[in-house]
Amino acid sequence: MSRIGKMPIAIPAGVTVEFKDSIATVKGAKGVLTREIVGNIGMEVVGNELIVKALDDKADTNAKHGLYRALLAGMVKGVSEGFVRTLEVKGVGWKAQVQGNKLVLNVGFSHPVEMIAPEGIKFECPTLTEVNVCGISKELVGQTAANIRAIRVPEPYHGYGIRYKGEYVEHKEGKTSGKSKK
Repeated sequence: MSRIGKMPIAIPAGVTVEFKDSIATVKGAKGVLTREIVGNIGMEVVGNELIVKALDDKADTNAKHGLYRALLAGMVKGVSEGFVRTLEVKGVGWKAQVQGNKLVLNVGFSHPVEMIAPEGIKFECPTLTEVNVCGISKELVGQTAANIRAIRVPEPYHGYGIRYKGEYVEHKEGKTSGKSKK
């Protein structure tokens, strides 16, 4: 039995959880998220806690028990608080800005790179070198941030690129002098 799967999920005030026909629906102040629960997994709301149960002792069910508990905990947090992933743009003259629902990046190419926000995602630029990806779905926020980072991955010599805030980029030593030993 999964140690993570056994832990109950605290349901904050204003959040409702329903489980019908193997589909979990979580409603909150920020929106609604649904997910299909595959396998022999059940859910039960006791007071203000959600308990995820493995209904049999098969290896496949035990493997999914902790997974679905973690996914449901992310859904509950998303509809109550939301998720934010912050990216930094590092480079000489590089900048990011939001125009409507588009993120416009000037990151060393001959043209600006435009990225349209997927449904459920909002872009914010508190400074010219910071991008916040906000939304209620943890998966969608993380994937959108990864797609932005992939536009210009940090390079190891100068550190130029788009990186997650707080990400460490190991720097390589550049070329040494041209003197040869004879």
